[in-house]
Amino acid sequence: MEFTVKQIATLLGGEVAGNDALAITGLAKIEEGKPGDISFLSNLKYEPFLYTTQASAVIVDQSFEPKKPVLAALIFVENSYSAFTRLLEEYYKQLSLSRIGVEQPSYVGEGSQFGDQIYRGAFSYVGKNCQIGQNVKIYPHAYIGNNVRIGNNTIIHPGARVLDNCIIGQHCVVHPNAVVGSEGFGFAPQPDGTYKTIPQLGNVILEDFVNVGSGTTIDCATMGSTIIRKGAKLDNLIQIGHNVDIGRNTVIAAQTGVAGSTKLGENCVIAGQVGFAGHLTIANGTKVGAQSGVGKNVDEEGISLNGSHAFLMRDNMRSQAIFRKLPALEQRITKLEKKHEK
Repeated sequence: MEFTVKQIATLLGGEVAGNDALAITGLAKIEEGKPGDISFLSNLKYEPFLYTTQASAVIVDQSFEPKKPVLAALIFVENSYSAFTRLLEEYYKQLSLSRIGVEQPSYVGEGSQFGDQIYRGAFSYVGKNCQIGQNVKIYPHAYIGNNVRIGNNTIIHPGARVLDNCIIGQHCVVHPNAVVGSEGFGFAPQPDGTYKTIPQLGNVILEDFVNVGSGTTIDCATMGSTIIRKGAKLDNLIQIGHNVDIGRNTVIAAQTGVAGSTKLGENCVIAGQVGFAGHLTIANGTKVGAQSGVGKNVDEEGISLNGSHAFLMRDNMRSQAIFRKLPALEQRITKLEKKHEK
């Protein structure tokens, strides 16, 4: 793929200083740029590289003023980081959505229908009565179960599994080896100490613009739907339990686990290795630090949580009771110290 500096500037709504006819064929870090590459400068810590880079063009903020001569063409935009992100998105679309056609061997079940500009890779499987939208890309070894619906411009990467009756919206990405719609963890304890499997009859719904990372698993609902709402982003190796509801534009980092029937609000930011107990409600805008354990509802919007420790339950309960009193104890001690000083 090849574009001129002028074409890229038009896309980004920027202005060019330098040769706008230069051909751009790749993207690179500013310190690693070579002829034909485009880079960006956002953090001024990297400004020295601007004067030595071999990249053909660099995206910079409108307010930036070079202190030395620059060989590269400069594209001035309102926010260089956001502009480069948009360029990455366009580049990714060109790479991932350009494939069209059907590779063999591949399988399609009876009654399944496809929109235009479809790509199905070799050894992919599409079950019965599926509805697959326009410009959908199903990569090699991906599995699509029966009665699945997939919206326009969605990408199912190699080895991903979308099981029966699941619904995936438009502009979604399911990364390699993710599983959407696996059986929820439902077992009823029996008098003899064994467990009886509870059938999981629901599905998973991914709304539009949802990303599911590699190795992430999203369990189907026991009844009804597990729902990942519009714009939510799930990192790699996340476990989403049955009947969970993830709010719009919530982002979750790797190795987090969300137990069944918990509802996360909109615009939450969840760091890595966080654990959520089941049947919780988490307010909009909640931020949770890495390795935290959330065992209670969060009712207040926009707060930040952090911390988790596991030891004997009785000791933990006593420690938590003392911990909650620490601010008051500190005030008492401070008053006693001041009184003693007098």
